Amino acid sequence: MRKTLCLVLVFVAASTAAFALTNPATDPSSSSSASSSSGAVGNPASAKPPVAAPTNDATPAPLSRLGLSAGIGAGGINLQAATNLNKYMNLRGVGNVFNYTVSNVNTNGMTLNGKLNLASAGVSVDLYPFPYHGLRFSPGVLFYNQNSANATVTVSGGTSFKLDGVEYYSSSAAPVQGSGTLGLNKQNPAFTMTAGWGNLISRRGGHFSIPFEIGAAFVGTPNLNLALTSGQVCSNPQGTANCQDVATDQAVQSSLQTQIAKYQNDLNPLKVYPIFSIGIGYNFKIR
Repeated sequence: MRKTLCLVLVFVAASTAAFALTNPATDPSSSSSASSSSGAVGNPASAKPPVAAPTNDATPAPLSRLGLSAGIGAGGINLQAATNLNKYMNLRGVGNVFNYTVSNVNTNGMTLNGKLNLASAGVSVDLYPFPYHGLRFSPGVLFYNQNSANATVTVSGGTSFKLDGVEYYSSSAAPVQGSGTLGLNKQNPAFTMTAGWGNLISRRGGHFSIPFEIGAAFVGTPNLNLALTSGQVCSNPQGTANCQDVATDQAVQSSLQTQIAKYQNDLNPLKVYPIFSIGIGYNFKIR
């Protein structure tokens, strides 16, 4: 009986050992991890979405950069300064200056020696509908405008000149002299409107730019003045007979006013001053 019981115990132990060798124990943590991984694969909603890489937005903070440019334009030497207000807007100041002298310009027998003086300054708001491109629209104000021309008028002695189609003769002894002015600033300050390409303060992070601008300043009708103030007019081509003071001769002064009215009528449609400029600019951080 004892021998039979021992044989049974040996058989059970051997069977248990064989089962353990063919089926190793599973670690609970491994099982949990595997289940978790299996669940993540099987259920996409439980998986965490990938984190997007941050974008490199080069738009500067408001009032943090200053742009300066120099160029040429219809107003002469063109200088500009701008700062950024936000992603779509800049505030820009503009100044122009130029002087030009002309000599011996002859019209209707009168010789003009003149000087063109251009000096203006304004401010505008630059609107960029597409901030990463250069197109802009810029309403503004021309608050300083000294654009004008002035000239001296002379008529050589013994020569003729015409006013309103009437011929007069300048005295040989006292030639006719006078002066004229042309004002291009009747409306001061004046509204301006321009369009252009190029941003002095790039939204892409660059420093250099080539700003271009075209538009108009609504300065009003040019104002013309012409006066004959000294010398004499005579009745003969040699300028020697029946000479009268040009400043007090009623016929000459009447013809002069009629001639000025004709010139002014020709100028009346010119109520805008052209704006055109191109230059090179550079911007830098100020805060």
